[in-house]
Amino acid sequence: MSDSRDPSAAPASSDPSREAARDAPVVDIRGLWTAFGKPPKQTVIHKDLDLRIDTGEIVALVGGSGTGKTVLLRQMLGLEKPFKGEVAVLGEPAAQLGRRGASSRVGMLFQHGALYSAFSVLDNIAFPLRELGTVPVSLARDVAMVKLQMVGLKPDDAVKMPSDLSGGMVKRVALARALAMDPPLLLLDEPTAGLDPAGSDSFCDLLEDLHKTLGLTVVMVTHDLDTIFALSTRVAVLAEQRVITSGPPREVAQFDHPFTREYFLGDRGRRAMAPVAPRPDGSRRHAAPAPSSPTAANAPSSGARAPASTPSPMPAPSAPPAASPAPAAS
Repeated sequence: MSDSRDPSAAPASSDPSREAARDAPVVDIRGLWTAFGKPPKQTVIHKDLDLRIDTGEIVALVGGSGTGKTVLLRQMLGLEKPFKGEVAVLGEPAAQLGRRGASSRVGMLFQHGALYSAFSVLDNIAFPLRELGTVPVSLARDVAMVKLQMVGLKPDDAVKMPSDLSGGMVKRVALARALAMDPPLLLLDEPTAGLDPAGSDSFCDLLEDLHKTLGLTVVMVTHDLDTIFALSTRVAVLAEQRVITSGPPREVAQFDHPFTREYFLGDRGRRAMAPVAPRPDGSRRHAAPAPSSPTAANAPSSGARAPASTPSPMPAPSAPPAASPAPAAS
């Protein structure tokens, strides 16, 4: 049987431009310097920081106080410009996002929700749709209602005011607003801060479901070890003004550095890494695969600049007999 297709027509997957777009990082940070003030009193937060975040990843940024984790999120949003270096989001300089429809490209969930107190739940969610005029006013409420139910809230919640909401509901409304424009990149600043253990687990489940359903790429800043092990596919550790290592959480926990030893191998870290009983759906929250090799965490990934010297790996921590959630740090 003869093939009636045009032999000169290449399949869509062989289109170089499409392949390049698929392989391009969602966030590409190169040689970043962040500095505040002027010499001689200038404070340098980041120095030659490199970080690459690919499509579909959930990357947790961790580090000690003053390492510039939230500042890095603000630079991805284009709210702050780097002193030196490049911050590109979806192939364009992040500084241009504010002028070219940032909310349709990046969604932001602020730590305390940042809801407008004078607006109802539905009006908070519909705000970016109305402000940017991307859909007719008559459709904005319908779209907002879809997002409301997407985050697990009921239609009756639409008329409530922020003052009537629990902490968990505030987080969900803020998340619905962040997703109103269907952005491919979602930034989270302490997503489970202020929630009790049950609320934190429920919110993590929601984020995990949305990540799979919508194909989101997620970058989050969090101090909560349970959230890190529940959600992140990769952890990037900020120390010494740069990303010193990145990789799966359990591999990063073995990286020999004062911060990782204190953060991951203390009592809270050991509890967070302890295996837990399977859930009814078969999932095992916090249970992650063991490192494939004892030196994997010390090998710089595509998202981290190699350390000046390669420390020896730490032995894998032993699991305690029981797991309990770690309290969220402020």
